[in-house]
Amino acid sequence: MTGNWLLPENLADVLPAEALQIESLRRRMLDLFRGRGFELVLPPLVEYLESLLPTAGQDLRLRTFKLVDQLSGRTLGVRADMTSQVTRIDAHILNRPGVVRLCYCGPVLHARPAGLMANRELLQIGAEIYGQPSLEADLDIIRLALDCLNLADVGQPALVLCHAGLVRAIIESDLKAVARADEIVTLLRDKDLPGLACLGLGPAAIDALTVTALEVLPKSYGDLQSLAKAKHALPKLPGVTLAIEELESLFKSLSYTRVSIDLSDVGAYGYHSGVTFSIYAEGWHDALVQGGRYDNVGQSFGRSRSATGFSLDLRKIARDLWHSEKPKAICAPHDPSPDLQKLVTDLRESGEIVVQLFSKENPPHDAFLFDRHIVQVDRQWVVQNTPLHKTVDI
Repeated sequence: MTGNWLLPENLADVLPAEALQIESLRRRMLDLFRGRGFELVLPPLVEYLESLLPTAGQDLRLRTFKLVDQLSGRTLGVRADMTSQVTRIDAHILNRPGVVRLCYCGPVLHARPAGLMANRELLQIGAEIYGQPSLEADLDIIRLALDCLNLADVGQPALVLCHAGLVRAIIESDLKAVARADEIVTLLRDKDLPGLACLGLGPAAIDALTVTALEVLPKSYGDLQSLAKAKHALPKLPGVTLAIEELESLFKSLSYTRVSIDLSDVGAYGYHSGVTFSIYAEGWHDALVQGGRYDNVGQSFGRSRSATGFSLDLRKIARDLWHSEKPKAICAPHDPSPDLQKLVTDLRESGEIVVQLFSKENPPHDAFLFDRHIVQVDRQWVVQNTPLHKTVDI
């Protein structure tokens, strides 16, 4: 018999120490966003499927839970990503002219895990800039993403740049390649050179020149020298030339961090339109942050807008950080004395953690380090240091 305390696969409880770390990161990152002029929005967890997935690729559609709304009879989706919801808010609800900066934080649910070690419930936090088509917005978003990881004490993040416009320009130069775009993007992500070579075979074969151009992309990674080699090897299409120029400009502007190019680290075809990026760090098996430009996604909501942004999973980052030093706390007796209650209130208002222990309650807690205690001395309630080798007797 299955115990009723068991959870479905790839879902997990968050226990006190880790939950405290997650909440601390959430507050600090939202404060960081606010300090940069980003406004917080909170979209609903569930929406009609057609508004939740207006231009989503097959991968996101498969990760989205579907259910029937008992009020309308229409199909609902439990969000697997919040970006389209924030885009809907910018395009249709706010409908402001000019540049709009929005941020968000909330749970998302995946019908299937994104990887072998991935959870299906994420706490997604992110930021988006709408109405600014220039590289300045991409640069601001990338710097903000790096600042978020710095806030989380993630050491030596490695930024990897790509450009969806470059891949799109190559694919759209060949009508047969357009029909196989999703397949091509998957092969590029996997760096599957034999699979790319096979695109030129069979009745649905794409042009040999297109195959040759696509085969250049998985081999093009590293510094500006590798980008220069790709520029020489790739066809002189306007979209390819523009993409390489933008990558060169961003690379030079981000010289203060660990940055590299990977022309096959592509986003979703038909969704991303310009610069895309992923941020990795030692100790994590996959990207901590993903983002990029997705111009014109708002068109499905009645307003075409330039847009760029990023998101990350707070639970994923905090999972390896929760073992950091416990917050210090004060333990106090559960006494009705007005003087004691005033002291406890004053300490809490000053930012201290004060736990009033019940009779016969043991002071140790997993989440706190009790380094002080409140005792009565000469009829006065005072705070005293607690020797680490002793147990406080309340």
